[in-house]
Amino acid sequence: MEKRKNDNDNMGIRLLKKGQNGIIHAVFSRMGLFLLLMLLQIGFLVSVYQWFREFRPHIFSGTILFTVIMVLYLLNCRRDATAKITWLIVVIFAPVFGSLLYLYTQKDIGHRALKARFGQIIAATKKSIPQSETVLQDLAREDAGAASLVHYIQRSGCHPVYDRTKVTYFPLGEDKFAEMLRQLEKAEHFIFLEYFIIAEGLMWGEILEILIRKAGEGVDVRLMYDGTCEFALLPHKYLKLLRAQGIQCKVFAPVSPFISTHYNYRDHRKILVIDGHTAFNGGINLADEYINQVERFGHWKDTAVMVQGEAAKSFTLLFLQMWNIDVREPEFDKFLAFPAFPGEQEKGYVVPYGDWPLDDDKLGERVYMDILNRAVKYVHIMTPYLILDGEIETALKFAAERGVEVALILPGIPDKRIPYALAKTHYASLLESGVKIYEYTPGFVHAKVFVSDTKEAVVGTINLDYRSLYHHFECATYMHGTDCIPDIEADFQAMLPKCRQVTRETIREEKWTVKLLGVLMKVAAPLL
Repeated sequence: MEKRKNDNDNMGIRLLKKGQNGIIHAVFSRMGLFLLLMLLQIGFLVSVYQWFREFRPHIFSGTILFTVIMVLYLLNCRRDATAKITWLIVVIFAPVFGSLLYLYTQKDIGHRALKARFGQIIAATKKSIPQSETVLQDLAREDAGAASLVHYIQRSGCHPVYDRTKVTYFPLGEDKFAEMLRQLEKAEHFIFLEYFIIAEGLMWGEILEILIRKAGEGVDVRLMYDGTCEFALLPHKYLKLLRAQGIQCKVFAPVSPFISTHYNYRDHRKILVIDGHTAFNGGINLADEYINQVERFGHWKDTAVMVQGEAAKSFTLLFLQMWNIDVREPEFDKFLAFPAFPGEQEKGYVVPYGDWPLDDDKLGERVYMDILNRAVKYVHIMTPYLILDGEIETALKFAAERGVEVALILPGIPDKRIPYALAKTHYASLLESGVKIYEYTPGFVHAKVFVSDTKEAVVGTINLDYRSLYHHFECATYMHGTDCIPDIEADFQAMLPKCRQVTRETIREEKWTVKLLGVLMKVAAPLL
């Protein structure tokens, strides 16, 4: 193992670090912009106050009038109530630059073309994969509630429901990685990869070796990753180095000095498609911490699914939609025409779906809420972050108050201090309604899993936080009655003995610094 790791590291250095001596790290976020504008406003107001002493009453009156107008506007706009509260506080305390920040984040500055283009692609591919009416009717006979949810999912794009699809659940990144290597070796026509994070090491080194070899054999290999990954983790000119090896490669929203709201919309998806018949989806990125080859925050718990059959075509389409954003004459039918080899004996129904932030449809959140609202016995959840808006928090509490066992497993060792502190601000309210909360003591939970009543589940990339639910391109796999759902529930149960249960006593014993940080950052939660 050690020799193989060294060989892959050396290969990665030769291929990816040519002429590179280091990586520049930087943070581009709403919070950074918010703090910058707050500091500018303080300086601006002090300067105005000093320069125009004789006009102070007029300036004061004008500021009050402007603030009142902005408050009325915010109260009547179409936004989530939690976000409204945040913006109201920002505007009241920083009327000038707070209003500018709000208007800036709400306008199409820097992403108008992206929004228009993606809307065109969604419209053009709405019927790329025909929905089998027989399958839809079969699901409706078995579960009218699930069929209603599927109908809603289909409104936002080409997201058919499939039967005869084999779904394999992987409870750890190591399990997914081993199967990925086996499936990649079988590729004959194309390999599509779309990932949020890629980092050098054993995992990416072994995958890259196969990709280069397959590209040399004539397989169409395409890779797409997010621009923050390139900026923070990968060497300069990485695209050129990969293209020289025969791999087609693109970066989504590369970071540049120009400030744009475009940078809020990251490609958080994790998709691997092989020949249109096999696809992987879940929380696992292509970096060594995801397979516990290196330790960052204790043991890394993550999950994924492998979809084999017709449903894999939906992941082919999801990839091509993102890939073709900047292509004048996109190719879709060519890759969707490859045979998918449906499994005749497979049970249940599968709906791969994507969520995108440039519309008003919170698809990812509403799928979760629908599962909570229809649950009878239990809803068990794994998520790395718990930064809730009012709607999803109400759904969690209401399900528990109806007598449904709602249980969440969260990280025991956090990867980020602020989201960890913010998650704890929800604990007391959830416990009061009967929601059970557990923290995974061995390390960090990065899985994004909902499983309910041993009959339906979601595994994908969608966290319970504002970033995933509002600002990122995401994807997930909805399952109803598939053979792997008991495996997902068994995995949840197997984790419980490794967790500490959150109680009112543990909340009282929490460090005061964590409590204070959560309270202070609560107001800015929708901006994070």
